[in-house]
Amino acid sequence: MIPELQAIEDKYRRLTAELSDPAIAANPQKIRELAKERAELEPVYRKYQEWKRVRKDRDETRSLLADAAADPELRRLAEGEVETLGAREDALAAELRTLLLPKDPNDQKNVLLEIRAGAGGDEASLFAQDLFRMYSRFAERKGWKLEVVDTSLSPVGGIKEAIAEIRGAGAYALLKYESGVHRVQRVPRTEAAGRIHTSTATVAVLPEAEEIDLKIDPKDLKIEAFGSSGPGGQNVNRNYTAIRVTHKPSGLVVSCQDEKSQHRNKEKALRVLRSRLLDIAERERQAKIADHRRSQVGTGERSEKIRTYNFPQSRITDHRLNENFHNIEVVLDGALDEVLDHLIRQAQAQALGETASEGGQAKDVGR
Repeated sequence: MIPELQAIEDKYRRLTAELSDPAIAANPQKIRELAKERAELEPVYRKYQEWKRVRKDRDETRSLLADAAADPELRRLAEGEVETLGAREDALAAELRTLLLPKDPNDQKNVLLEIRAGAGGDEASLFAQDLFRMYSRFAERKGWKLEVVDTSLSPVGGIKEAIAEIRGAGAYALLKYESGVHRVQRVPRTEAAGRIHTSTATVAVLPEAEEIDLKIDPKDLKIEAFGSSGPGGQNVNRNYTAIRVTHKPSGLVVSCQDEKSQHRNKEKALRVLRSRLLDIAERERQAKIADHRRSQVGTGERSEKIRTYNFPQSRITDHRLNENFHNIEVVLDGALDEVLDHLIRQAQAQALGETASEGGQAKDVGR
């Protein structure tokens, strides 16, 4: 790991020098590129500098032990300091190994969030509505922007299906762990006898695809306008502002009627279509990878039951973690950080284990 860290340190310092070069200062585009590249290296560079300082302090303190042979009290203090610094060095080395893990290229992308009611009828649609509110509140806490693309409501006011865009730095890095089947156990509002029902909803989190990610041939598209059934009144219906886009080769159909402008609805529908096609391509690629790679957290398997929300016991169980979380109402109000932190740590631990097994034996920061 030392050679890799040294290479990062050298590159960081080179980029810093280039950013101070007067010749480059006249090129704003070049400055932005260099600054972005350096910012990506900075967390590793800073952590490596701290590790080196702790290592140096430990070595210097250890050398004092020889001089303190005749002074038991001084020797005891020096030994305690060496032990403390050694523990800190080990902790920093672990953090560096995590920072050096390969990054998901989609982590900084915006998100296309799709929620659909599953088994459970009206109660499933009400649960889907609760999940949509949870992610909306989570996005609000993070300072992200959520924009509804399309919704389909149930007769009781729940959500049959909802599609939304979430825009914000690192949105996919966090929300990718939410893809899968969510299950709720509670007494429905529509249940007169007070019996507990089990219902489900599915969540799909897709990285937003850009033009450079996936090219779509316009000849493969069938675009139709129709009258919106959502808010907007008679003017919307009369002007046929809603848009339906069909991708002929795959058969995928995307509708958008949230905007009053046909042009804006078309833009949104195409973004959704592009993200879905990219997701299909990514899942096909994942299917060709070895079993231990496909089983990683966050691969987006739709059939997997990932979490149960048990209202009678005020408990949330994440089945990937085999852990329980309480304060269910607080979590459903958008406080997802604790659950996601556990999932991220699990994913990192699995990735570290894979790195070690693939390399035979992980190269460590030696003492």
